[in-house]
This record gives sequence, C-alpha cells and structure tokens, in this order.
Amino acid sequence: MQYQGICQKMRVQLDETVETEDGSLAAGVAYSLVLDPFECKLSPLLGQSLQLEWSGAIRCLSCGAATKKSYAQGHCYKCLISKASCDLCMMKPETCHFHLGTCREPDWALQVCFNPHIVYLANSSALKVGITRQVNMPTRWLDQGATQALPIIQTANRFLSGVVEKLFAQELADKTDWRAMLRGAAEPIDLLQIRDELLARFMPEIERLQQAHPNQIALLPDETMMRQFVYPVLAYPKKVTSQSFDKKPLIEGTLLGIKGQYLILDTGVLNLRKFGGYQLTVSGWHKKQI
Repeated sequence: MQYQGICQKMRVQLDETVETEDGSLAAGVAYSLVLDPFECKLSPLLGQSLQLEWSGAIRCLSCGAATKKSYAQGHCYKCLISKASCDLCMMKPETCHFHLGTCREPDWALQVCFNPHIVYLANSSALKVGITRQVNMPTRWLDQGATQALPIIQTANRFLSGVVEKLFAQELADKTDWRAMLRGAAEPIDLLQIRDELLARFMPEIERLQQAHPNQIALLPDETMMRQFVYPVLAYPKKVTSQSFDKKPLIEGTLLGIKGQYLILDTGVLNLRKFGGYQLTVSGWHKKQI
C-alpha cells in the first residue's frame, strides 16, 4: 500500500472487548492513519515494514497555508498567534481570560470551552489527573496511552475544570511521562480508592468552589467502573528512541505497535501528532517475522 497526503493525528476508537491477564475485561483500541485526504487502518499492518517519507512541505492544519515551520502540532505562525485553540489558556485553563473580553475567538470559545468538561484520573505511565471535554471521552484517554481511566468531577466549562485540576495537581502529576508510557503497560491502580481519598482530602476546597459557582461543579459518585484499555502492541521497545522528520526525512522500520499517538517501530518511536501538517508518503510491504 502507498498513501500520500497531509499528516493529521491518528484517528482512534474502541475495538472489541478483550480479557486481560488478570481476568478483567478491557476495550481494545484501533487506530487509523490519516493523511488528508486518505485514511487507512493501521492495526492490520502490525508486523509489517513501513516507510514514512517527508517531502519537505508543510501545510497549516487550520488555514491551509504553506509554512516553513509547524507550530502547536500543525499551525503556521499566523494561526499560532491568532487562534484561540493555540492560546496559553488551552494548556492552562485556569488562566482563561474570556471574561475580560480578550479571547481571540469568542464564538469558538462559546462552542468549545463553555460546555461540560470532565476532571478525570488516568493511568498512562503512572497516576495522573487531567481534564477533557465530555464529548472527547474516551478519545482523550486513548491519545495519552492510558490503560485505565475514571471520570471524577463534571464542570460546566473548561475554566472550572482547570481550577479543579490545578487543585488536585498539588497531590498528583498532571502530565504523562511518554517514555515510560511506551515502555509497556502501566501497573494497575485502584482509581476508585484514589478518587475517594482525593475527594476527602480536598472536599473543603471543592465545596467552596461549588458555593462560588452554584450548579456548575458536580461530583460523579455513580462512576463506579474504571475504564480499561488494551493497545495493539506486539512488543514494547527496551530503549525508547524518538524519531523526527526534521532530522531524518525518511523513517522506516517494522511496525511493532501503536499507543497514544505514537508508532512503535523496531527502529524507534514516532509521534505522528507532532508532525501535523507535514506532507508524507507512507508505504507498507512484506510482513517480517517478529
């Protein structure tokens, strides 16, 4: 097979339920390679040799303009400094400045930021706290390579989810160690117990936030089932070596797995999301013995 197009983040969705080694059930994860305008399923290519080559061209995923450098996972500089999706408040929601009238794109913010968000616990490389729009579950967890996830609080908007996340970040990490995530499946964690301990620890602060923002912050006590996920991986790397089109336009190797937004090749790992907007040609051919 051969596809050429503009690279976008891989499309990810839940697949068939499988039984794990401890006898519990987990949802399988399926990936598709997206090279606009083409899309192909990646899981059937496990064990096959792949060749990915960058032409040297980059297109902004927002406006479509040619750009010499990609910013913020696929934007030109003009969009980087003008799009609300590229503003600092997307990384730090508690710094939202919509109420000051300085939002870059108020209409966009009303559609994206001012709708239900979830504060969750996840186990990717280790325990972490995170936030996502409610409509982005479970995609957000899968993009981070989480093997377990549990929603714990729902807020009315992104700003409040960021405030709660920052509160919990006093005790928990809020970032994924991508190298550890790619070394193998994380050790199972009892997220339900951790949720109960975390809420008990911060309940006074949560109640004060609820009083200040009536009916906008709700606990999720009915969430009693952890989500568990299994990724299409034949073998994890003993040493995680990152590959980059900026350093090496031609990357090739045997596809050993897919996790998060990473291709795991026998020659190194490749974060496709990082190269959004790059024009790539991807070829696959004979199957190798793993």
